[in-house]
Amino acid sequence: MSADQPINADVPETEGPDEAAPSAPEAPKPPPSPQPPEPKRRRPHVPGALLLIGGLVVVAIGFIVLAVVAGSGGGPKGESTSSGPAPAPAPVQEEPASEEGEASTPSSQTSEALGYPAFATDNTTRVGGATAAENAAAAALAVFPSTTPAQQPAAVALVDEEDWPAAIAAAVLMAPPVRAPLLFSGPEGTPAATEEALAALDPQGSKATGGARGFAFGDASVPEDARGIETIRTDSEAEGDPRVVAAAIAKLRDRLFGSPPDAVVVAPLDAPGFAMPAAAWAARSGDPVLFSEADSLSEPTASALQRHADVPVYVLGPTSAISERVVHQIAQINPKVKRVAGADPVGTALALARYGHGGFGWDVNDPGHGFVLVRDDSPLDAAAAAPLSAAGTWGPLLLTDSADTLPAEVRSYFLDVKPGYTTNPTRAFYNHVWVIGDQEAIDVKQQAEVNELAELAKIGAG
Repeated sequence: MSADQPINADVPETEGPDEAAPSAPEAPKPPPSPQPPEPKRRRPHVPGALLLIGGLVVVAIGFIVLAVVAGSGGGPKGESTSSGPAPAPAPVQEEPASEEGEASTPSSQTSEALGYPAFATDNTTRVGGATAAENAAAAALAVFPSTTPAQQPAAVALVDEEDWPAAIAAAVLMAPPVRAPLLFSGPEGTPAATEEALAALDPQGSKATGGARGFAFGDASVPEDARGIETIRTDSEAEGDPRVVAAAIAKLRDRLFGSPPDAVVVAPLDAPGFAMPAAAWAARSGDPVLFSEADSLSEPTASALQRHADVPVYVLGPTSAISERVVHQIAQINPKVKRVAGADPVGTALALARYGHGGFGWDVNDPGHGFVLVRDDSPLDAAAAAPLSAAGTWGPLLLTDSADTLPAEVRSYFLDVKPGYTTNPTRAFYNHVWVIGDQEAIDVKQQAEVNELAELAKIGAG
């Protein structure tokens, strides 16, 4: 095998997603998750075999919740008498007694509502919330199960659920040493998913957070019973300006981290799809994200760049999203500026996944990595999923531009990094993909195709 030949060079491409999952008899369906009042897209039919997998996962979660609740009643505060995964954040409600007088197992509907995986394949896991708030709560609990104090985050970041730039910028607080996952709130109140996740995570603050149990940005409201959450204020005249909020988050990052960043990302304010990959990178690296319009560098962003005039700057997106004029304006502040871009959001996410320069960029061009897959029209989900790129199987955000079809360039990339082995699969590298959103966002057939592309393949006849 030559050095420039991919390990998967002999692996043929499949015919398409329609053949990815065999049919099976319909299995009983788990109780449906609460649905939003106006569905975004029509849900397609789900193959019976995959529903069966989903049912098994839901049943398993129900038994885990019951075990945790049954084993945690008598311990002192801060101690856990169960070593199982965290239960759903909502208080567990007992089901009505059966005719024989025995209570049934606790409901798993809360777990489903918070986006716990509807099902998983051997190489993919879905976080299937119907809203970004549910997906953020589920991602936070996946990274911080919180069954013991050691598994709890020290703090959380609360962002207005309609403020995608602030959400992407706040992803930087997931990086060490703060490690604060993102949750969504809003000016009118806090979603139930966020309140339940906050109760389960129960952050207590730390030296790295300055004692704060959380940080609220923009118009995000703080639940009445949430103590120790610091609201990051901006100039009243600039209230709600995403460029100002992002600059304030970058300044908070400097205060909490106690050191300058290794790089700064400038993302397009007017093209959220191109900005989405910045969230995962910020969570992994601790590099702050600032915003610019297409043709002009704003004063808040310029001032934030001047604080670190010797730190490399990377502009995310093509000239249609951030013009060469803006790059020239940045270069007058800091000549160390480069562009990372593809022709569209899908291509830009792939460009950042492949890119590596002086420690910046994922540089993922070989097997053995984690990936996160999100729809390119869901910037809030990109921020919600950012903790998954900074824990577990750390890996870049990739984008898909439709519910049912994986883009050809993403398929090609997965084939490039497809893991393989010659004689011993237990000594191979493996890929894993988190799929974010319900089936209206990414269909089960597309998940099945991704699973096949991530599958470990035998290479050669050895």
